Amino acid sequence: MAWQKPFPHYRQAYAAIDLGTNNCRLLIARPSGEHFVVIDAFSRVVRLGEGLAQTGRLSDAAMDRALGALHVCADKLRKRNVHLARSVATEACRRATNGQQFIDRVLEETGIHLNIITAQEEARLAVLGCHILLEQGTGPAMIFDIGGGSTEMVLVETGETVPRILDWQSVPWGVVSLTESIGAIADDPHARAAAYAEMRRRVDEGFADFCERVGPMRSAARGEGRIRLLGTSGTVTTLASVHLELPQYDRRAVDGLVVPADSMRDISRRLATMTPAERIALPCIGRERSDLVVAGCAILESIIDIWPADRLGIADRGIREGILRSLMAIGADPRSPKRTEAA
Repeated sequence: MAWQKPFPHYRQAYAAIDLGTNNCRLLIARPSGEHFVVIDAFSRVVRLGEGLAQTGRLSDAAMDRALGALHVCADKLRKRNVHLARSVATEACRRATNGQQFIDRVLEETGIHLNIITAQEEARLAVLGCHILLEQGTGPAMIFDIGGGSTEMVLVETGETVPRILDWQSVPWGVVSLTESIGAIADDPHARAAAYAEMRRRVDEGFADFCERVGPMRSAARGEGRIRLLGTSGTVTTLASVHLELPQYDRRAVDGLVVPADSMRDISRRLATMTPAERIALPCIGRERSDLVVAGCAILESIIDIWPADRLGIADRGIREGILRSLMAIGADPRSPKRTEAA
């Protein structure tokens, strides 16, 4: 007897939850041809990794903030009658000594099965979610994801439907972990410059082996004038908004944008010299990002040094979209059982 496809597949709702060190994000979507249409979304800054660098644990306040956001996600999953869902947790839960206890609490209180994924799986999902925005070309390209607790760089070979990963590296420096590792910075130009230089040094040190490994491919790509770079993170979307001088964030203007790498460097260095009040006054940064954006700038500059493209592609998509594409491939397979990961 032949297998029959789930009926009707195109009406099924799929969901992805990405609980990061800084944000909790949800996407719910339905298939549309080879792509999907988002029918619901949610994002909230929860700072789950706040204080983790000092204590090695998730704080009670941080866990409560994350649980509040996850309760919202669980309500949306139920209301949308989600067919397949996958929920992942990343660096904060990987590093915290009480990470698994928090995962157990989330399941008990919300019904959401959070899976703590490896840095390699995080990198794979980010590539799957955003690679479609890579500029056309041949040869290796670099995709990176600056998170709250870690940063991944992934060297890929394009030409196939899904790029093949040639090499990758994850370092435990994201905008939260790097900011907290430096500590309080005195409000004067010399202190800001010294702190930024130290951030750069730590990131460079973390990626040193990777930089050496990809050296031959970098040299070949530069020699042929085809070095491509794509970033997905709040850092790159925020800096792209500053580049465009947007009065407020607009995903339609940013997602898929290609900007000169030198412009992103200039913005990074300018933000690093600003006072906290000056950063807060910028429309697309504000108070919420003002204390973390400098670390993101330091990480971005190090990445551009490692893979010195003239242009930087900007993606407001990543892990959640990668999860959705994976789930829809499963859902379209008639041998796959129907399941959800929230009550």
